[in-house]
Amino acid sequence: MMRYHTALRLRCAAGAFLFLTAAYAGAADVALAPGCQSARVSSAADGSAAAGTAPEPAFPPVQLQVRTPLAPGVLSSGGRKYLFYELHLQNFTTGAVTLRGIEVRDAARPDAAPLAMLDADALRARLRQATIGEDGAQIERLGVGQGAVVFLCLAFQAREPVPAGLRHRVLLDTAVADGPVVATRTAPLARLGRPLTGAGWTPGNTPSLHSHHRMGLWVVEGEARIARRYAIDWKKFDSQGKAYAGDPRDVRAYYAYGQQVLAVAGGIVVAARDGFPDNVPKTEAGFEPARPVTLETVGGNQVIIDLGSGQYAAYYHLQPGSVSVKAGQRVRRGAPLGRIGNSGDARWPHLHFQLTDRADAMASEGLPYVFDHYRVKAPGQDWQARSDEYPMGEAPVDFGPEIR
Repeated sequence: MMRYHTALRLRCAAGAFLFLTAAYAGAADVALAPGCQSARVSSAADGSAAAGTAPEPAFPPVQLQVRTPLAPGVLSSGGRKYLFYELHLQNFTTGAVTLRGIEVRDAARPDAAPLAMLDADALRARLRQATIGEDGAQIERLGVGQGAVVFLCLAFQAREPVPAGLRHRVLLDTAVADGPVVATRTAPLARLGRPLTGAGWTPGNTPSLHSHHRMGLWVVEGEARIARRYAIDWKKFDSQGKAYAGDPRDVRAYYAYGQQVLAVAGGIVVAARDGFPDNVPKTEAGFEPARPVTLETVGGNQVIIDLGSGQYAAYYHLQPGSVSVKAGQRVRRGAPLGRIGNSGDARWPHLHFQLTDRADAMASEGLPYVFDHYRVKAPGQDWQARSDEYPMGEAPVDFGPEIR
């Protein structure tokens, strides 16, 4: 969902997003999230591995701003705990600076070995230009006033504690720049019920190597945000991996089309839009949305529910004429909201679901969440029950039968 073509869109190059495995990681019960690479570092506890990796901080400090707009929440998935977050870097010096690497440390153990280390190549893979240009070969060199965003993820084993705070040291040619403590939000995440029923659902575009959701940083209303950080595109496939039977240009040929969408929790509907037509699905012949894609039309027919505590559950691309709730209406968990369609910026029928801190498709920050229960079938494995997890990757998910 929401690939919204524009010259300002930040592009995700191949190999651009890697997971870093924590220094003390052991074996998880499933593989690391698809499309990820692990970078292991020394588990030395005496701090010897940390010594001599970079010059000591200078005085006055290097004028490189290092900030994290949204503190990461601990997200459980597949026997691991993940921290997804970004570092926004901006050069306030009087000359260009070249980024050579980043050390990630436990803020409470400054003398211990780093949790993760990025060399120049690994850092370059995670960088996106924030202010000008898209020259990947030179992106690590920041001119005066220039900025960039580093996309990070740490993966910990389920039984290992996640640090309460992280510190980041940015390595430059002849100096270092230390960032502030980034707190990790360890409070329980939103525990949601199922948005759909039945089996055959694939969670597309979860945080991974090629996810335009995860890498989709947008400046909206003057602020850089990632509304789709944890968004999922729910698509339905048969046992042969086919999404449709019949004419691929007919939305009704798709297994996901018309499937009922449910409220993941009780709350108050703050947005309910209908009347946008379905798009003709994308084929080799091309794709053109039924209506021009704008910030107003990108989500198509939609429902947004205020769950309280600054959390909003959003459902996009619904079938025209199917939205069954109205703004201001209170709904209970499991209540029907509408049906899957292909409206807005959708190329094939699917449900785009996300949790955000504002009731806006793009002008918001994506928040982590878990589903209270579902089953998942990894390749070569039997169905496994999962509880209080986020379905990372694209293994088929079963939400259970429809309640009659």
